[in-house]
Amino acid sequence: MPIDLDLNNPEFQKNLFTLEKADLQKVAQTLRKLLQMDWQQIYSDKGLNWKYIRTKEIYTLRASRKIRIAALREGNIMRLLSIHVDHDSAYD
Repeated sequence: MPIDLDLNNPEFQKNLFTLEKADLQKVAQTLRKLLQMDWQQIYSDKGLNWKYIRTKEIYTLRASRKIRIAALREGNIMRLLSIHVDHDSAYD
């Protein structure tokens, strides 16, 4: 069963609406991809590189070579928290 995405976090929305066009397109492609996947596919997809950040108790996934998205899993819902254009800032 495909997952549901929650895009309502104010930080995520602020990040999304300040992206440059090329970065916005990459994020949109990733979101479309996620909507077609179940959790097992997300965990095993090498391109998404789903990782748990223990110090923050959140997960991150790759939207492009430079962009990571922070998220939480709540049942079948992926709550998107923020977008990090500087890949490494997702871990700070």
